[in-house]
Amino acid sequence: MTDADNIRDVEVLGVDMIGFIFYPKSPRYLYQIPRYLPTLAKRVGVFVNETKENILMYVDRFGLNYVQLHGDESPEYCRTLHSYGIRIIKAFSIALPKDLLAVSDYEGFCDYFLFDTRSAHYGGSGQQFDWNILQRYNGSTPFLLSGGINSYSVKALKEFHHPRLAGIDINSRFETSPGIKDVERIGRFLKELRDLPTTKS
Repeated sequence: MTDADNIRDVEVLGVDMIGFIFYPKSPRYLYQIPRYLPTLAKRVGVFVNETKENILMYVDRFGLNYVQLHGDESPEYCRTLHSYGIRIIKAFSIALPKDLLAVSDYEGFCDYFLFDTRSAHYGGSGQQFDWNILQRYNGSTPFLLSGGINSYSVKALKEFHHPRLAGIDINSRFETSPGIKDVERIGRFLKELRDLPTTKS
């Protein structure tokens, strides 16, 4: 997110985390510190193949609670950052079952994994991948589900079950423009997600 008032309005909806993108090629790139940063929701900084030194600077400057790595960062890179006490969310692009093979190398160095749709570019594609692939994930690290989640995804989300599912990541399908969220749409989505009965499995 990029706008102070928009951040404040989304935070009061009760979201757990709010992301800030520090990747210059992204249309949501955060050029400067907003007048308001979340105090209730956790602050997540999103990076792509950034130097460890710069990430440490951003963590300090923005008071980040989590660092989300969306590039080609190695397990050793994550281990080093984790050794500084930084909480890490490592994103993985998923299209086929084989895309889960590399995930186990990151066990123990990340607080969460984020499973997103494979795209030709870094960052989200706004498209959904086949969530059934994740039934093959048997690691111990909890994960966030991402990729094309929209207002009509509630029923599918309530029917998706996995013991390590910790949350969902929403972005482009809930925006009025890059970096600006549609507060009413997110509010309706969260209400539906909380109110809809969960399918028994």
